Amino acid sequence: MSASGLEHFLAEFDRVEAALPGRRLGWLMHARRQALDHFAQVGFPTLRQEDWKYTSVAALEKSGFAVALPQAGGGLEDSVAAQIEALALAGAHLMVFVNGIHQPQWSRIGALPAGMELASLAATLERAPDCLEALILRGASDFPSGFAALNMALMTDGAYIRVPAGSAPEQPIDLLFLATAGELATHARNLVVAQAGSRICIVEHHAGLDGLGYCTNTITDIVAERDAQVEHHKLQQESRKAFHIAGVSLDQRQGSRFASSSFALGSALARVDIEVGLNAEHTECSLDGLYMTAGRQHIDHHTRIDHASPQSTSRELYKGVLAGASRAVFNGKVVVHANAQHSDAHQSNRNLLLSDQAEVDTKPQLEIYADDVKCGHGATVGQLDAEQIYYLRSRGMDDAAARALLVFAFAEEVVRRLGPSPLRTRLETLLRSQLSEPVKELP
Repeated sequence: MSASGLEHFLAEFDRVEAALPGRRLGWLMHARRQALDHFAQVGFPTLRQEDWKYTSVAALEKSGFAVALPQAGGGLEDSVAAQIEALALAGAHLMVFVNGIHQPQWSRIGALPAGMELASLAATLERAPDCLEALILRGASDFPSGFAALNMALMTDGAYIRVPAGSAPEQPIDLLFLATAGELATHARNLVVAQAGSRICIVEHHAGLDGLGYCTNTITDIVAERDAQVEHHKLQQESRKAFHIAGVSLDQRQGSRFASSSFALGSALARVDIEVGLNAEHTECSLDGLYMTAGRQHIDHHTRIDHASPQSTSRELYKGVLAGASRAVFNGKVVVHANAQHSDAHQSNRNLLLSDQAEVDTKPQLEIYADDVKCGHGATVGQLDAEQIYYLRSRGMDDAAARALLVFAFAEEVVRRLGPSPLRTRLETLLRSQLSEPVKELP
């Protein structure tokens, strides 16, 4: 990282420190400064690091983005309000964040189970910080990258969700993060605790107004206690000039189940890290993902599943559709630790290239240190099947429609696996809109 880039981000902390939420909490400000010291030492990732060798963040480093803080006075413009209404998921509890800051006037939270918490992180730090201390500090010492340290130092808002034991809200929770101003960096932190026997479905949706250049740096930490069931679905529709950096971490306890999906459609550069710890017996997780790129987009997914206890199960399916001169990266790592006997893990990454200039780097990995396990992985990179195109054309379709239908069928396999039907309908509509123009033919 260049000295000028490093100095800018360090100076931003000095500029906004007095306005950060929880500034009167000694434990939090100490954690923020420790994280900033870590960031000062490591900087942003470089191509010399194995996990970042295909993804350069040099452009982000030089950006000079300012940290987004709450703005005093004034409401949202009518056009922004209309955008929120268009993006909101039908039939869900809605929490709206504009430029990283919670907007209660545009949020819609219905009846929740008794004792359930669904609140702004910043507001909770002011109102009841004791319930957050252990959750925040558990991720304040081991940073997978400089981005995570920067998030800890500069986090301004996000969602705090706690589902009491045995409870289950009927509707999904829709966390809508909308960027409406350029040249800003937002650092959101979401904290989720699903207590014993509870169920929760969360949709984390990131979007931005067209043409804006900005940076989203967000982290979602989830704890699934004994026999809890958690769904976390992430939809990324950032502006095509934006940077999107995200981390999702999950700590699974005895008998818990976790279903994750990541849909990456927007941004100029996106990096998503998902880490799952199967930390007790009889835990299960499924990770699904779909990335669709065009132009010169660059989208990178890194996943890691740690089978740390016996009799745990994981399933992973990621698919990519690449057009133009875009590039995608998939690195999926499954680690079966020595005491994790009777683990069952399967991973698959499939990619469809629609252009001779598109490129994908795929690296599924298995590290197995136990001897009684059932594990497998695979990856494919291919093009549209000429025979299938010929068959559809022989049934009256033109070439462009035939190709679009085959791409839709390839991508929809991931969409069909979604639990919440409103999100499934939304994704199907987005897929159709992205395939409305003819699919480029390989020469």
